[in-house]
Amino acid sequence: MHLMMLMALPLLIATLFEPQKPSVLHTDNFEHYSRDFNLHDREVVKTTISNESASEWMQKQIPLFECPDKEIEQTYYFRWWTYRKHLRQTPDGWVITEFLPDVPWAGKYNTISCAASHHIMEGRWLAETQYLNDYSVFWFRKGGDPHRYSFWAADAIWQRSLVTGNLKQAFDLLPDLVKNFETWQQRRQDPNGLFWQNDDEDGMEVSIGGSGYRATINSYMFAEATAIAKIAQARGDAAISNRFKQLASEIKERLQKQLWDNSSEFFKVLPKGEGAKLAEVRELHGYTPWYFDLPDEKYSVAWKQLMLPEGFNAPFGLTTAERRSPRFMFAFSHECLWNGPVWPYATSITLTAMANLLNDYHQTYVTSADYLAQLHTYATSHKLKQPDGTTVPWIDEDMDPLTGDWTARTILEKQGTHDRGKDYNHSTFCDLVISGLVGIRPQPGNRIVISPLVPADKWDYFCLDRVPYHGHILTVLYDKTGARYGKGKGLHVLSDGKEIAHSATIARIEATVER
Repeated sequence: MHLMMLMALPLLIATLFEPQKPSVLHTDNFEHYSRDFNLHDREVVKTTISNESASEWMQKQIPLFECPDKEIEQTYYFRWWTYRKHLRQTPDGWVITEFLPDVPWAGKYNTISCAASHHIMEGRWLAETQYLNDYSVFWFRKGGDPHRYSFWAADAIWQRSLVTGNLKQAFDLLPDLVKNFETWQQRRQDPNGLFWQNDDEDGMEVSIGGSGYRATINSYMFAEATAIAKIAQARGDAAISNRFKQLASEIKERLQKQLWDNSSEFFKVLPKGEGAKLAEVRELHGYTPWYFDLPDEKYSVAWKQLMLPEGFNAPFGLTTAERRSPRFMFAFSHECLWNGPVWPYATSITLTAMANLLNDYHQTYVTSADYLAQLHTYATSHKLKQPDGTTVPWIDEDMDPLTGDWTARTILEKQGTHDRGKDYNHSTFCDLVISGLVGIRPQPGNRIVISPLVPADKWDYFCLDRVPYHGHILTVLYDKTGARYGKGKGLHVLSDGKEIAHSATIARIEATVER
């Protein structure tokens, strides 16, 4: 049965979804991206949806995006093109991989929980819902290991439901999510109320701050409790909802009280052990609490470090440790270093957190122009210079923040290992464009909030089309003159081709999407 299903898969993929009818943009204008990516690619691992099928898959599955910044635009399509490679059909349904080649530390079907929430956050914008339906169930009922690495599963499933408008799977998985949270409590919560994690099992080995009570795992557990409470409340289970609201409140209080360094004005690692003191370094993961809107407003002062050259700002992206640290980029004989190199995993968490900060907080430390600048830098880092001097689109593991060299790849090549990190699926990019830059902020019920982070003086136009939302297709566009898209001047929001909101300028607007 399974063999016959796999043999019929190309036909299944071809007929699974008819292309969504675009309101404004047309697939023909963007098909050249997949052709170019195929042309420059060595398909070293043949995947379920091959390069040959990539263009057709993208035409049917992804929202279309257009903007004046062609680095961001190209990277948007490149990241969907690479994401497709990691969709793997198995006897237990669809799963999503992190590495294309099998790696010994992975679990069943080469799955790794470390970046699984990123996979869900990115994939929630695809037309086909079965990928994430299967993948979400896999982690709890089909042999996945959700405890091998830190994993904010309940939050990702909740955030996905805000896009689909369908809570059926979240309701079904609620007992699993509660049990998952309780397992983390048993394994990693100490009497002081904080959760601890080894930096390696946070996906952040060879870090300066090291292991212990980290803002990462405690933020994830806050988010898990919050999401479980929301799912339970929507299902009408007041007992579970109230219990997990209280747990979330307690985690937040302990994180802010015990992991905040007043002198450095930053969240830091607290090593385990009596009399331990906070680490002496600011690390990029200290921004993780804002990914979940956790901190009170006064802690926003931490963001003044983001754009400082001596802080985290570097020519090729955001460093994982502050550059002023005497241990920044210390020498170590390992290819996966979190002591300063740029990691797309951390960049995507930080930029999601930054979008939340700009939308949900009052602060003066960073602006939408800073967000656009960092997203542009992130986009331009998706490059590899080949031995013949040509440059091709690329995503890999960690990068030297000062030279742009893909660090792990260079080290592994010297050891005779090639392409482990090629097309690495360990981060988000498309979600940053959709929910951050263009500003589709999913809401419960039949509401939608559009809050673009494009500065008013930067772009004359942008359009995001064919976005699945609550059973409808959204289009968000800005046209300074009204001549490019023929919909009039300003910011427009369309549902199934009909305008539901408009602003003369780039601004936050709210609308109702009919059920």
